[in-house]
Amino acid sequence: MSDNQLRIVWIYPDLLSTYGDQGNALVVERRARQRGLDVARLDVRSDQPIPTSGDIYLIGGGEDRPQRLAAERLRRDGGLYRAVENGAIVFSVCAGYQILGQEFINDLGQREPGLGLLDVVSTRGEGERCVGDVLGDIDPRLGLPPLTGFENHQGVTHIGPGARPLAQVRFGNGNGTGDGTEGAYNDTVFGTYMHGPVLARNPQIADLLLKLALDVNALPPTDDRWYEALRNERIAAAQQPA
Repeated sequence: MSDNQLRIVWIYPDLLSTYGDQGNALVVERRARQRGLDVARLDVRSDQPIPTSGDIYLIGGGEDRPQRLAAERLRRDGGLYRAVENGAIVFSVCAGYQILGQEFINDLGQREPGLGLLDVVSTRGEGERCVGDVLGDIDPRLGLPPLTGFENHQGVTHIGPGARPLAQVRFGNGNGTGDGTEGAYNDTVFGTYMHGPVLARNPQIADLLLKLALDVNALPPTDDRWYEALRNERIAAAQQPA
């Protein structure tokens, strides 16, 4: 952190907040304040420069053309690269997840360079669209309970050797590759196809981002009854027969 203040940056809400993913920024900010942290949240529109002094950066999902515009502007801006070099934590969803990778297929049907912050490559699936509740087991190395979320994508994302799957799905499609993987991560950059918003359904992931940004192993406890009620409801829904 800088100046004893936790800085949360929500990237391009005007382009990448189609499925309510701004809720992720609200959850991280709320859970930080519940721990008594001094928090500053900055919503950066696509015509503004990305600050390099943030601690946690959040990117949401979006439609194909806004995704291409966001990727172009983020490449040109360069601020997110520098923030990651400075040790910032990044959490991305759906279109944002693809943007952080090596490349994806844009709305023109062309290969679009990503930011290369996460070793994944995304293509467009030829089968049915992946839509519905998902339940999965998060990589045990992260020490988190099962993942719950809602997917709505046509993308297929392959994980390279420089990243690890975020989770293995029990129900749902995840990365769409057929190998049961969902999302990807490295030491400081995380990506997932899960909406929901995913951090409201998985507050422990929000806490993981906080711990990484603060460089601590634990946080003070907080009241999770509302979150747990939501989690239990959506986990039960994912296990219902189609």
